[in-house]
This record gives sequence, C-alpha cells and structure tokens, in this order.
Amino acid sequence: MDNGDASGERRLPRVLGIVALDWAVLGVTVWLVPGVTADSGWTVLLAALVLGVVAAVLRPLLVRLLTWVGWAGVALGWLLSQALLLYLALSVTPGMHLDGFWPVFWASWLYGTLVSVVLWFVTAGDLSVLARHLTRLNRRHRRAAAPTAVPGVVVVQVDGLSAPLTGWAVRCGNLPTLGRWLRSGSHTLDEWHAQLPATTPASQAGLLHGGSDHVPAFRWYEKEAGRLVVTNRPHDSAMVEARMSDGRGLLADGGVSVSNVFSGDAPTSLLTMSTAGRRGGPGRPARYLTTYLLDPFGLTHALVLTVGEIVKELHQARRQRLRDVEPRIPRTAAYVMLRGATNVLLRHLNLSIVAEHMMRGAPVVFCDFVDYDEIAHHAGPARPESLAALEGIDNVLFTLERVAAAAPRPYRFVVLSDHGQSQGPTFLQRYGTGLEDLVRRLTAVHDSDVVATGAEEHRGRADTLRAGITGRVPAGAETGPEPAPAARVVVVASGNLGMVYLADRPGRLTMEEIDEAHPRLLKGLTGHAGIGWVMVRTRAHGPVVLGPEGRHYLTGGGVEGVDPLGPFGPYAADDLRRHDGLAHVGDLVINSAWDATTDEVTAFEELTGSHGGLGGWQNRPVLIRPTDWPVDGTLVGADAVHRQLLAWLGRETAVSLP
Repeated sequence: MDNGDASGERRLPRVLGIVALDWAVLGVTVWLVPGVTADSGWTVLLAALVLGVVAAVLRPLLVRLLTWVGWAGVALGWLLSQALLLYLALSVTPGMHLDGFWPVFWASWLYGTLVSVVLWFVTAGDLSVLARHLTRLNRRHRRAAAPTAVPGVVVVQVDGLSAPLTGWAVRCGNLPTLGRWLRSGSHTLDEWHAQLPATTPASQAGLLHGGSDHVPAFRWYEKEAGRLVVTNRPHDSAMVEARMSDGRGLLADGGVSVSNVFSGDAPTSLLTMSTAGRRGGPGRPARYLTTYLLDPFGLTHALVLTVGEIVKELHQARRQRLRDVEPRIPRTAAYVMLRGATNVLLRHLNLSIVAEHMMRGAPVVFCDFVDYDEIAHHAGPARPESLAALEGIDNVLFTLERVAAAAPRPYRFVVLSDHGQSQGPTFLQRYGTGLEDLVRRLTAVHDSDVVATGAEEHRGRADTLRAGITGRVPAGAETGPEPAPAARVVVVASGNLGMVYLADRPGRLTMEEIDEAHPRLLKGLTGHAGIGWVMVRTRAHGPVVLGPEGRHYLTGGGVEGVDPLGPFGPYAADDLRRHDGLAHVGDLVINSAWDATTDEVTAFEELTGSHGGLGGWQNRPVLIRPTDWPVDGTLVGADAVHRQLLAWLGRETAVSLP
C-alpha cells in the first residue's frame, strides 16, 4: 500500500470521529436550548454535516473580510461568526426549526463550549492533534512559501527558567520533549550567567539587541527628566529600544518577534511591548490574529481551558493555605485571572502565531513564553503548579517540532531563558516592614515617593496581550504613576534588587554626600539583617560595596573586614563594576540578604519567586542548543549570548549554519 492510501486510511477514522462528535454535541445543544428544535436525530446529523461544509467554505472568507474591516470587525466577528454560520446551516437543513436568530446565538456558544470540553477529554495526552490542526490551518501559507533547504531558527524563551531546575525536571521526566532532544544527542544543555540586573527587560535588551547596558533594572528613576521608567509599559519600552537599536538587531533580517519586551528590529512584531503602542505598526497584528480569533480551535477553545486553569489555581492556592506551605504570598483575584490568561490564552496564541510563521518560512522566530515565570512568582519556582506550566511549554516544543516537519524549510530549535528565579519569603513578610518604609524611617522624609509595588510587571503583560488582540493600548498603560515633583526620595524595587534616589539632588551622589544629608541611612541599611550589601560611590575610592561587617572596593579590588560579596559567587564583583557604570543607576543599589542554607532571598516585592539581583538560581539561566552549534567560550551576560546567536544565524564568520 502506498503512502497516499495509508494516509487516507488514517484520515478516515479521524473524519468519522469528528462527524460523530459534532453530531452528538449538536444534538445535546438542540435538546438544551429553547427555540431550536429538530424533527429527528438524523436531522441533527444532516445539520452537523451542513455546518461543517458551511464553515469550511465561509470561515476563510470571513477572516479576509473582517481583517479588512479592522479590529472592531474582528471583535464583532468573533462574537457573531459562529452564530452566523450555525444559523445559516440550520436554516437550510430540512427538519430544523428556529425561533429567530438569538436562540441560535446562545446555542452557538453552548455548542462551542461543549465541543471544546469534549475535545479536551478525547484528545488529552495526544499532542499531535493540535499539531495536525495548526498544519491544516496554515497549509495555504505553506503552499505560498518558496521551499528552501536553508535552515530557519526558532528561539523559544522560557521566561524565568534556571539551568539547575531544567536539569532536574529533565531527569525527573517532567520535560519529555527536551529530555528526548538531550538524550538523543541532538541538543546540548548549557548554563550562562545573567548579569545584574537579572530581569527580562535587561536580558532581552542583550539577547535581541546586544544592548543590556541600557537597562539598569526592571524599573528605574531618571533624575534629569524627573520620571519613572518601567520597561514593560509600551511607551517606556519603545523609548528604551529607540536608545539602543541600530537597526541590526537579532531579528532584523526578516525575523519575527512574538510576546517579547523588545522587537530585535524584527519587521514583524506581534504582542511585543515596545511595538504594542504603534497603531498599524510592524506586523499588522489584525492580519495574523484574526484567524486565531475565529478558529474554533483557537480563542473559544482557549477560553474554556482558561476557566479550567482559574479553577485549578483556586484549588492550588487553597491547598497551599491548608497545608501551611511556606514561603507563600496571597494569590489575589487579579493574579488568578492573569494566570488563566498567560498559562492558556497567551500560550495558545503564541503557539498559533509561531506555527503560522514557520509555515510561512520565516528565517528566524523569537518567542517569549511567560507562563512559568508568572506562576513561579506567586507559587514558587519549583512548586507543582510551576512545574506543570513547564510541562505545558514542553508540549509547545513537541507541537512546533511536528509543525516544522511540514514547513517549507527545515528548522533548528534553540531553547533559552532570560534569568532564573530564587525563592524566599518577602522582605515585608520576614521583617514586618517594606524597603520603602525602612528607607523612609532612616531618612525621616515623610513625603517620600515610593515606587515598589511591582504591579506594573503583571499588568504590563496583560496590557500587551490586550493591545495585541484589540490593536489599542489600554488606558493608563502608555504612561504610569510618576513620582511627585516635590519628592525628595524615590525607592524602586526589582525583585530582591532595590535602588534609592535622592531625587532633590542632581547627579549620582557619593557616600559622603549621602551621609551628610541622611546620617542614619547607610548605617541603618547595612546593619539590617535583610540587607546583603549596599553599593555606593565614594569620592576617593570610586564604587564600594558595603556589608554588615566589611566593605569591598570595586575599583582596586581591596576588601576590608568580611567581604560582603563573598557569598554571592565569582561574578558578583564584575557584575557590580559593570552595573555601577550604567546610566540612571540609583544613588544606592541594595541587594537583599541570601541564606546559603535554604538558598532563599528576600524580595522587596511581594513575590515568592523573584529575580533582579544576586543570590540563588536567578543568575543561572539555561541555553539548550543544537549540539553541532559550538559555543565560543563562557557566556557571561546576555550580550554574549546575543553574539553567539548572531554567529549561529550566520551573521558573523566565526560560526555558520550547517
């Protein structure tokens, strides 16, 4: 038997199964919804067949029409398209009786929900179903693409994943796809060092642009302009990208940026913070997202699973409370909704976009999957729900591997992270006061402006998702809260890294000037049990790192007393020397204490898993690469990984694609 006959034999049971599923679900829908009736079960079967034909013919036309109309049309089409298709199919089917359009409208939502639930039960564990669907959905792009033997590259960033945790999860069998790649020898796992600050914006500035030195923290204060910069606000991320971009970023040559902070100069940029505020900007999101919005396996299916994710989160949070798991933080209603959005809706949307551009033959695609990082912040990096999110991303890799087999060019996969995460109780939980309150008490400045909530990180992701779907930046997302003009002290936090600015004094202040203005501040900080070290500049010796029992002079390398950087690893001094030279660094740079026994830090934000400073696994991200792509030396910093990626892409002569 030839391959065509074999393929036909495999396809026939699937088609019959789909018909039986649609028949059963449509029958239940007709039975439950008043105003929609059928003469018999055979009438329902005929209606299901008609609906399949109508949808196959008209849905592509609807996608083109609604894309042309714009985002309002896309949103309206998503709400009404299934109802219109169902209404048309039932209207032309003999033996079906309808009491107007609105009963059919509600029937279409019930039908879509039931199909999604049944599909989840039927296909649970069969990852190839989604791969086949994405391949069929994008076959027109495959036909239009010019085949080539030149490999493309898909870079999947698993936000927040540390190398030690990756190795452990592979050994435990939690990541079967990655485990298969590593055991087969096709890929190799490396660790690289994330320099201070260990945050997504800083690492992505390096990975995508080679410009990590433009980002001193997740959020910072610029004295000259008197403004706070938060890197996942569209306006701020666009400003930072404009400062560092030379037009030759990692994705400049026909690449695609998906769900990143910065675009890498990609001509197609979707769900990316730095381009989210551009109306009609790169990639024209409507053209790529309309298909997903109107696909029965797309948004409606994802929304049903999102509800399931929310229920699961409520159960897991309650279980943590009942078992008195420590450390833990309250998991607010806002986070519950956000987890559903990032762990299901955004992941599915990212997967759909990446698969489409692989079928178009894009030379390089870079996508950041944030769901693990989001859950690990609230539950802890190695907690069961966080590991389950990792398994979901491993499933994404399996699906993309199957899609690659049908793409117009071969693809090589690189899996990396931007930083790791370190666990621990928060500074507020452990010591009963926040960093901002501690600084306020030590400076006796009661009108301090304090920016340390950390809400922008999570809101920023939601705002970018909304902007990508609607084409509009939500109100308040373009700009955020700014320090009051009269503020004398500004405190910002990025995980367990904090910075303090004496905002009423220009320039970077020295230790002597700070002692003169606030005599208790430095002694109070370095004497606090929750502070590991404080970096400040001196008039005579340049930058110095102060600890509770000693100091480390960064310029000359001398140490007095107990070295405050001793517990923080071999890269700590170099990281701080580099960080001291960045623009807009605080007058004081503060890192929390790190407990070597428990490997815990104390975040200045209300997060169980955190990153941004030094200590624990947060500075140990992972790089999983094709084994035949060599690494040129030790990878220290995201800029070094950027140069290595360029080499693998053939943009440098040191290494070329095989």
